[in-house]
Amino acid sequence: MQPIFKFIYYKCGDREEARDLAQEVFVKYWEKLDAVDEQGASSYIYMIARNLLANKFQKDKVKLKFVRSLSVEDDREDPQFLLEVEDHKVRLERTLSDMPDTQREVLLMHRIEGIKYREIAEKLDISVKAVEKRMSLALVKIKSLNKSED
Repeated sequence: MQPIFKFIYYKCGDREEARDLAQEVFVKYWEKLDAVDEQGASSYIYMIARNLLANKFQKDKVKLKFVRSLSVEDDREDPQFLLEVEDHKVRLERTLSDMPDTQREVLLMHRIEGIKYREIAEKLDISVKAVEKRMSLALVKIKSLNKSED
């Protein structure tokens, strides 16, 4: 486990995240143990680690882009408006953080990144119908946020 931990740690720079990802690597490996040739086990484990890191970096990129999109750039706005924007931002962030990861991920990938449902389905290894369902549930939560503002 130590070489995989080091590999992941050097890529992400966060010990806790590296530990979590290393454990996830071996869980995924264990799930596919019967299908993996013993001679190719090492390369398979590293492939899992690379895929998990790629997914992590993609999620981080989506989150960062979303956070940047929330920032208010114009200081010349009315102070009341700025307070309302900040309040809405806080409530939106709370709604997003309360949302299940599966729904939040699909919502941010589609609405912030502009990725099509089909591409999201391929990246997440799920069906397009599953993407549509997750998006629908996420939008219901976002709409409930907007109704509570009225």
